[in-house]
Amino acid sequence: MATVLTLAQQKGGSGKTTLTAHLACELASRGQRVALIDIDPQGSLGRWFMRRFDREDGLRGDIAFSTASAWGVSFECRKLGGDYDFILIDTPPKIDGDLKPALHAADLVIVPVSASQVDLWATEGVLDLAAREGQRPLAVLNRARAGTRLTADIRAALDGLEADAAQTVLAQRVAYAEALGAGQGVCEFPGARAAADEIAALADEVLGRLDARGR
Repeated sequence: MATVLTLAQQKGGSGKTTLTAHLACELASRGQRVALIDIDPQGSLGRWFMRRFDREDGLRGDIAFSTASAWGVSFECRKLGGDYDFILIDTPPKIDGDLKPALHAADLVIVPVSASQVDLWATEGVLDLAAREGQRPLAVLNRARAGTRLTADIRAALDGLEADAAQTVLAQRVAYAEALGAGQGVCEFPGARAAADEIAALADEVLGRLDARGR
């Protein structure tokens, strides 16, 4: 059965959809069969996938896409589980009962946290909801500016949350948005070596955690 990764964050603009797409491409580039489920009504992940689907240059990897209602996500995971190695679920930027099925279905919950105090505060709600579903998420510091006091403070504060702070920190890089707009992941996008290295390191960390849990 597929390993399910749910990406969740209460605050919009945290980079959740962007991280979902780039992590999916990285896993696919390693030969993994990846399915995406978008339960966010905004549909940004679907627009990225259609841009990718319409390209003619033969991108790497096996990635499928589907949508589901919040309460239909469990059925969708069961339907796809036998045909794919990984299922990544992109969720709406809110915390309510509709998020519970996606958290419950996850083998690992990933919570991107932008380097701001407001984003850190917003994270507490989704972590509390995840804990009720028996999950201890992986919190990923995103859009960080190296060498700033704010980034250092937020990174330190992550250690005090009901989550495990990822060692990998994703920097504020225009390549993430540029690749997304082209229907690509940074592992495929020309000139995005630094961003690609960050996503590869995060993928290694995610896989290592899953292996340690005996997925």
